[in-house]
Parts: sequence; structure tokens; C-alpha cells
Amino acid sequence: MKLQQLYSYTRKAIDHYQLIESGDKIAIGISGGKDSLTLLYALSGLRRFYPQKFDLVAVTVDLGYENFDLTAVSKLCHDLDVPYHIVNTEIAKILFEERNEKPTCSLCAKMRKGALNQAIKELGCNKVAYAHHMDDVIETAFLSMIFEGRFYVFPPKTYMEDSDLTIIRPLIYVSEAEVKGFRNKYPLPVVKNPCPMDGNTKREYVKKLIQQLNIDNPGVKTKLFHAIQNGNIQGWLSGTNNAI
Repeated sequence: MKLQQLYSYTRKAIDHYQLIESGDKIAIGISGGKDSLTLLYALSGLRRFYPQKFDLVAVTVDLGYENFDLTAVSKLCHDLDVPYHIVNTEIAKILFEERNEKPTCSLCAKMRKGALNQAIKELGCNKVAYAHHMDDVIETAFLSMIFEGRFYVFPPKTYMEDSDLTIIRPLIYVSEAEVKGFRNKYPLPVVKNPCPMDGNTKREYVKKLIQQLNIDNPGVKTKLFHAIQNGNIQGWLSGTNNAI
């Protein structure tokens, strides 16, 4: 995927779901993975010519793992003229050393999100951009059906009343395959996920399940995404704003 195509997909999502308004200060949650770095490229580029003027900051929550070097990410942010902030935490220590039970991804996500939200509020942001792409949308639907017995999909835009922040997801029209293609074409300084649970999760199980479905029925992922879009799901109607 070329940069212009990334801009096109991102702008389509932003326009369709009214994700960005003039005067927004948007934090990009940077994990160091290919998805968040692709989002960084997309929004930093769109900022130059999008009619609604907005500001960006990039924020990484460092969980405290060893060998998590963000030097190259910091340089990329500098090159793209996006201020970069690293939030140092001891979340990894709390999860793996101070608790008697096996850590869960949901607990880690909750703690990471809390640290992120506190930091971006202190930076004066009113929105935070997550790098969820089309495959993440589909996988979340499958996870909720298989493991929770309900049908849930996070919406393109969510207002969080408790923190007075709006979550936006500008990459929902971009597939994971296209993100990988972008990573191969452009020098993304991807930082390996140091978490020992990486690749051994329910989401990874669902990802492989959907991949097999798409092999057996080519194009099924696109159909699943369209089913979500057209399913009268809260927050997925054009221009709506889901609140939690």
C-alpha cells in the first residue's frame, strides 16, 4: 500500500464518521507496532492538507519491560514533526511479580489505558486515536460472540464521559494485509512487543480462525466487515457518536 492510498482510506473513515473537527488536539497511542506507526504516518500527513485543522501528539505507555528501545520511534516522530511523549510505568512488574495469579490481557489493557488517558488529558488533548484496522473490527465481533455470548463491536468513534475524551479509529477501512504492505514499503521502526503473552491469546486464535474462513471462502472478510457496517449497530451509523 502506497502512502496516498493510506491517506485516501484514512480520510474516507474520518469524513464518513466525522472523526475530526477543527481545533482538535489528538493523541496517537503509539505501541511501537506496525499499526500505530502506520496511523502516525497517516494523520501526520493528513494534518497538512485536511480542511479541518488539528494538532497531534504521540504518546507511548512504557510498561517497564527490558529491551524496549523507542529511540527509532522518537526519531520518526521528530521527522514527521509530531511531539512525542513516553509515559514510564511499572505495569509489567505489577502484572508478573506482585500478583499471585496469572496476568490477563484485559487487566494489562485496563492499566495501560488508564495511564494513557491520564497522560493525554495532562497534554490538553480532547481525542485519542487508536490504530484498530478492519481485521481488528472483525476479530472483536468474533471474540464477543464466541467467548461472551453477545454481539459487540467497538464503534469508529466513542465518547468516554468519565475522562471527557473521544476515541477515534481512523484505520477501520485499512486491512491488516495493507498495513503489512505499507510496513514493507516504508521504513517503519517497529519495536518488538516484549510481552511474554504476545501471540498466545484468544485474539490470536480468532485471527487464525478468520484467516482460514477467508482461505475457504475468498472475500469473506470484506463481507463480514460490510455486515457490521450495515447491521444497525450502535455507533456505526454515519456521523453517530457512541458514548460510554
